[in-house]
Amino acid sequence: MVYTLLISLVVLVSIFMVIVVLIQESKGGGLSSNFSSQNSIMGVRKTTDVIEKLTWGLAVAMVVISVLCTYVAPTSTAEQSVLERESTTTNTATPGFPGASQSTPAAGAQKSAPAATGTKTVPVAPATPAK
Repeated sequence: MVYTLLISLVVLVSIFMVIVVLIQESKGGGLSSNFSSQNSIMGVRKTTDVIEKLTWGLAVAMVVISVLCTYVAPTSTAEQSVLERESTTTNTATPGFPGASQSTPAAGAQKSAPAATGTKTVPVAPATPAK
């Protein structure tokens, strides 16, 4: 629950950071040029300071939340990872072809295995195409 909350906060902070960075302009434009009538009240320099401080604040928030995520991340209770478990088991079926085996049978010969009760059997394609 806490981990999901922190991940959603990182996503929100990153979206806000993208918006704030897009508002900025490195050559003095950006948000300050859009409010030229209010320059006497707020000032161009003040607008740039606020956006720069907001950018740094969002960057620091993203780093802090990311570090907190590493401490509250869920841990596995299994002794092996899924990849380790899959590498140790032998898989006789060819990927993408559920009924085919890795060894190729002789031409014209078909393998037939007894069907277990309650399981589906997969039809095997003939060795020569029908005419």
